[in-house]
Amino acid sequence: MDEFNGSPGSVVADVDCTTEGKSLCEKFEVRGYPTIKYGDPGDLKDYQGGRDFDSLKKFAEENLGPTCGPANLDLCSAEVKKKVESFMAMSLDRLEGKIRNSIRIVEEEVPIMKKVAAHLKKSKSEL
Repeated sequence: MDEFNGSPGSVVADVDCTTEGKSLCEKFEVRGYPTIKYGDPGDLKDYQGGRDFDSLKKFAEENLGPTCGPANLDLCSAEVKKKVESFMAMSLDRLEGKIRNSIRIVEEEVPIMKKVAAHLKKSKSEL
């Protein structure tokens, strides 16, 4: 991938998950080989497209680039920028606590809320 060599905004990396890269692969939940991930290093996503150079290049040109976040606040809407700035003002411990609580709400409480909503809809339609 010489075309991206030295690029300030693009990183193309090759990791051997069976040797020195094992801990990195575990961190990013690589379970099969070859696996291609893309996106922000803190939030990598699984790539599902073609594996040839032209398919990868087309995907990158159409889907990748700077996005709203701490490093690119100018790309954020005013509302999101305000949220990002408030999160950046928090300590890491506090932010990680908010993340854990949000995950708990989504995984534990939202399914219960959906069941209750379905029950209420059913009860309402029986009237």
